Amino acid sequence: MKAGMKYHIGMYGGSFNPMHNGHMECILRAASMCEQLYVVISCRNDGIDVDARVKYRWVYTLTSHIGNVKILLLEDKLKTKAEYTSEYWEADCKKVREAIGQPIDVVFCGSDYDNSSFWNICYPESELYIFERDGLSSTEIRKDIYGHWDWLPMFVRPHYVKKVLIIGSESCGKSVLTINLAHHYHTNYLEEVGRDLSELSGTDEMMIPQDFTRILLEHKAKEMRLIEHSNKVLIEDTDCLITRFFMEFLESGSEENIGLAESIARINHYDLILHAEPDVAWVQDGDRSKEIEQNRQKYSDRIEQLYERFGFRCVRIGGGYAERYERAIELIDRLFTPQS
Repeated sequence: MKAGMKYHIGMYGGSFNPMHNGHMECILRAASMCEQLYVVISCRNDGIDVDARVKYRWVYTLTSHIGNVKILLLEDKLKTKAEYTSEYWEADCKKVREAIGQPIDVVFCGSDYDNSSFWNICYPESELYIFERDGLSSTEIRKDIYGHWDWLPMFVRPHYVKKVLIIGSESCGKSVLTINLAHHYHTNYLEEVGRDLSELSGTDEMMIPQDFTRILLEHKAKEMRLIEHSNKVLIEDTDCLITRFFMEFLESGSEENIGLAESIARINHYDLILHAEPDVAWVQDGDRSKEIEQNRQKYSDRIEQLYERFGFRCVRIGGGYAERYERAIELIDRLFTPQS
């Protein structure tokens, strides 16, 4: 046995629905005590449980740098811990033993279990090592994910980040609202990627097809990166369908780029879409369209119709800047309210 290692083979199991800081500390400490640690992930993929592939990635992200951790998946068709009675214990225990293929010296668990648990009963030949868990519980976290945000490891949080999209026609206050909301929630925001790229020729009327391709791809790539480091919510200023709208409006979009925009729209999802009404004063900021200025409601309605075509529901917010800001906060706060 390697110097400093107390055990040869160890095992730690859980449903990790979701993984929390207690799980993380148990795994790291267990790995430091064994030559080889097996982490067994129970998964059922029933629409309530986190996808097994996501759980696997969480454990892999936590342990890949260590080198002595192997991950096993164990199908679990039961709904609650209470249903997991002795008739299921031995069957799962047999699967785990066969997968590990050698004697298990120690079984680790958190202090939400004790000597009467299946971890002790099903592995009588193994030492039971119980880590104190300070009251952390996946069950409690699931009741209020955002109220227990600090209980989640950094690499788990992106799975639960809400996405809020702000749309509208030109000069309706989207950019200001996006930044203000991001500051309010101490989080990231995704600016309108096309703003700078549309001026590579000095005017959006002279955009070339490659500009639209770049806007579409950069926006999606930035969104995926920002989610990794966002605090509960990511605020986005426009997306691929706004780009799709302007390709049609400017008559500059190639068939390929329109297809690309629509393909991205089909894989996009948002927890809330706020449609800023065109009822604030028009501001000529650079090269904004006089046609849109003169027909603001017409083009605002056309944008919403485009989103509806792709199955998105928008919530309209209007009035002054302060009124929009307060209304947006009210709607976003609802996303964090525990579901009964």
